[in-house]
Amino acid sequence: MEREKYAKELEVAVRVVHVACALCERVQERLLSASDDHVISKDDDSPVTVADLSVQATISWFLSEIFGSKNVSIVAEEDTEIISKDASAGLLAAVVGTVNESLASAPKYGLQSPETALGTTEVLEAIRRCNSTGGPSGRHWVLDPVDGTIGFVCGGQYAVALALIEDGKVVLGVLGCPNYPVKTEWLNYEYQNHQTNSNFASTIPDAWGKGCVLYASKGSGKAWLQPLIAGDKILEWPNCARLIQVSSVDDPALATLCEPVERANSNHSFTAGLAHSVGLRKQPMRVHSMVKYAAIARGDAEIFMKFAKSGYKEKIWDHAAGVVIVEEAGGVVTDAGGRLLDFSKGMYLEGLDRGIIACSGVTLHEKFIAAVYASWDSSNL
Repeated sequence: MEREKYAKELEVAVRVVHVACALCERVQERLLSASDDHVISKDDDSPVTVADLSVQATISWFLSEIFGSKNVSIVAEEDTEIISKDASAGLLAAVVGTVNESLASAPKYGLQSPETALGTTEVLEAIRRCNSTGGPSGRHWVLDPVDGTIGFVCGGQYAVALALIEDGKVVLGVLGCPNYPVKTEWLNYEYQNHQTNSNFASTIPDAWGKGCVLYASKGSGKAWLQPLIAGDKILEWPNCARLIQVSSVDDPALATLCEPVERANSNHSFTAGLAHSVGLRKQPMRVHSMVKYAAIARGDAEIFMKFAKSGYKEKIWDHAAGVVIVEEAGGVVTDAGGRLLDFSKGMYLEGLDRGIIACSGVTLHEKFIAAVYASWDSSNL
């Protein structure tokens, strides 16, 4: 019933994420093929690119046009401060050009282009419109335009994440993964070789395939995957989608753990200790972004753990889309105390108990929750 209730919202979300993925692919190709000065840093030192701002403007424009700007509340990562400075004129021009290039391709994805190209003011307004802080009531779209920007900049894994929250509950999620290879081995290859091979995406043979959009509606009991379209092909909805399910592996010795590449906001030593105590034997698969949730939903990995260092607050846009997709594919996602994640408190996952644990099934999940309680007192968090 939930799938029927949000059928239009889900279809629109999938289509706009396809547009955003194509946008990101074009920008990443340009970024990796030439010296590009349109990568700057925010106050927290995370890189911001043309892609982040262009995706946010593009998705904001589509949602507002389709559902009405007065009816649309968007919680998103970026704001216009970074491109409102005189020194960022070149970046702003690049964003406007990229947005209009993407909007012009809309019919290919079953969406309508604007009658005329958007001007700078309109693009800035579309970005600014994403100024909601969410909360326990109402309907809020949650967007991370490029999750895993470091992976994006170096040619690795990243994701476009869009979710819809209604009255504090995530009701649908869409995850675009432009560089996600069909074969899991290539995710491991990427991590092992990212130091020497900066353009990982171009090394994936065509036969292995890359790029997909995953999506799910809460309560449907189904999660879906669509390959990205290439060339002049038209996006078919929903004919080209296939069902995905989590792995059936419940033996820790056979399970694969996903964890963040970055050490800045994740405690690798604690997760390594937990993995050892539960009996994991495989090397962890470390990838950027919410691709970790995609790996679990698709059955390519069994566990994702993240224990942030003291003072770091998890943002809802880093988890909302991935959580609902994993759950509908048959997995379990909670905090480290075994409680469901609470998306009703605004922009952050307030009240989070120690960390986040996502598993392909109840058996593995229970073992990790027990291990957290057993080892927490001796941890250095």
